Amino acid sequence: PHKKSLEGVESPCCPATACYIRPMSISPLVPMWAIGAIVVVVLALVACLGFCIWKKCINKGKKPKKARERKGGRGRRKKEGAGEGEEGKEGEGKEGEEEEKENFGKLEFTLDYNFTDNQLIVGILQAENLPAMDMGGTSDPYVKVYMLPDKKKKFETKVQRKNLCPVFNETFIFKVILTVLRFMYVDLAQPLHEWRDLVGGEKEEVEKLGDICISLRYVPTAGKLTINIMEAKHLKAMDCGGLSDPFVKVVLQHQGKRLKKKKTTVKQNTLNPYFNESFSFEIPFGQIQKVQVLITVYDYDKLGSNDAIGKVWIGFGASGVGLRHWSDMLANPRRPVAQWHALCPEEEVDEALKKPIR
Repeated sequence: PHKKSLEGVESPCCPATACYIRPMSISPLVPMWAIGAIVVVVLALVACLGFCIWKKCINKGKKPKKARERKGGRGRRKKEGAGEGEEGKEGEGKEGEEEEKENFGKLEFTLDYNFTDNQLIVGILQAENLPAMDMGGTSDPYVKVYMLPDKKKKFETKVQRKNLCPVFNETFIFKVILTVLRFMYVDLAQPLHEWRDLVGGEKEEVEKLGDICISLRYVPTAGKLTINIMEAKHLKAMDCGGLSDPFVKVVLQHQGKRLKKKKTTVKQNTLNPYFNESFSFEIPFGQIQKVQVLITVYDYDKLGSNDAIGKVWIGFGASGVGLRHWSDMLANPRRPVAQWHALCPEEEVDEALKKPIR
């Protein structure tokens, strides 16, 4: 007889052998394909984590490629510098020379010396290929000529407007007694005529020429203008001994026309002269508004011409202290008004006088 069991059922087909069939389990709630997908994702995450850990451990002691290249570049440069030695220095020298060879143009000039009259004759002929200094691509060049080291006497050419190849054709004469016929490595026994390359230079500092104290007084009812030259201080030294022989020249103008001029006495060997000299001029009240007072301090020279130390412009058309001093005088009739004025270069004041007054 067939036996029944809770574990299985004996096969009726083959009585000699028995096989057991396990009873079927209850089906899970999650399908098999979902479980497989979860397993795949988990394995992928584990694999990625393992790869990252491996890569970090392998590359821990290595530096980035760019850092290695920079370090290697420095090393190579040091080795090359040590190996090349003088060749590297020569290369740097050549580059420096190329940078220094900036073009400033050329100047044509002449030098000649008159031994009979003890005169050094300087001719400024022309310049070419000057650099553009204005925003419009041009320049307004002029040439300043003076002798070192004292710069006692200066000359300037006329300004050539908007011209990079100006023609000057101007001659200047210096009174010089030469005991040696060599001047700046040039033999002055023969006239010199040549072109020279211009080199760059720093802007010339504003030279201090000194100050002068002036008192002004105007009496409208009498039409009388009184100018008192009181004193000066810190004048520029014009003599070789470091002093000057100053005197003051006063010029009165009306609408650009010279009316009168006066001079003070000469004060010998001083840079701080005391004058206290007064000059009176008859100026009608109707003209006083258009009057210009030009005051120039000179260094007296017995042998040659007197050299201007500095100049002051007071009155009509002036600016700054010159205009304010004049206005204070007119606002305080019959009362003297004193004021210190800084001396300006004579050529600068003369150039300003040529401009139209607004």
